[in-house]
Amino acid sequence: MFTDSHCHINAGDFDTDREDVLQRSREMRVDYVMDVCDDIADIPKLIKFCESHHHVYTSAGVHPELADKYPYLQADRLLEWTQHPKVVGIGECGLDYYYNADIKEHQLRVLAEHIKAAQKSGLPLIIHNRDSDEDMMALLGEAYKKEKFRGELHCFSSSEKLAEFALSIGFYISASGIITFKKSENLRRLFQDIPNDRILIETDSPYLAPVPHRGQRNEPSFVVNTAEVLAGLKNMSVAALAELTTQNFLTLFNKAGD
Repeated sequence: MFTDSHCHINAGDFDTDREDVLQRSREMRVDYVMDVCDDIADIPKLIKFCESHHHVYTSAGVHPELADKYPYLQADRLLEWTQHPKVVGIGECGLDYYYNADIKEHQLRVLAEHIKAAQKSGLPLIIHNRDSDEDMMALLGEAYKKEKFRGELHCFSSSEKLAEFALSIGFYISASGIITFKKSENLRRLFQDIPNDRILIETDSPYLAPVPHRGQRNEPSFVVNTAEVLAGLKNMSVAALAELTTQNFLTLFNKAGD
């Protein structure tokens, strides 16, 4: 079985065929789907969708691009949702200075509140990071020294230094369709060295469709293409890689296995 550990199938891109998309993923044996929240205003809609699909889970969070929409976010607002059985993670949250460096201070403060929510709830953080490695390591490291928490770097395409730091605090690292891109040789080499018990796979759909679907709308069934490339890097069968990453998902997002 495969697991798409990070997607956004409640995005408007899927409004006309969402059920068909899920059906295609089931036909490809994608047995767990993490429909990640990026705006807490959408949580009721996400939960309702997950309640009608037993293999789909969600989270509670604010994407860093929306940090200025919630500049005074408090951890308690996230924690309100964590008692629901379908809410199994905190995020998507993080830092993104590529497009949004002008709201850096909002991003740092909002991420700090997500970390508090992860510490209080025990649920794992789902971290988005782009062009912000040093601040990310500083913020996570300082908080981790005070009180441990769990998490993952999703859609990883950053530095080896950040990967090593994340592994040092027990984080998982998720491979997206980016590892299938022709120019991603360095990233593929990096994933070869990530311990097998710390890797996840995802689509981040509707974005970043893997080869041979690049340029199309991404969807959960395409996680198989990413798995095929990662299996080759790890010198294992695709079936073994699928089983491994599913078990890793259920270990990190252990509430999803209840």
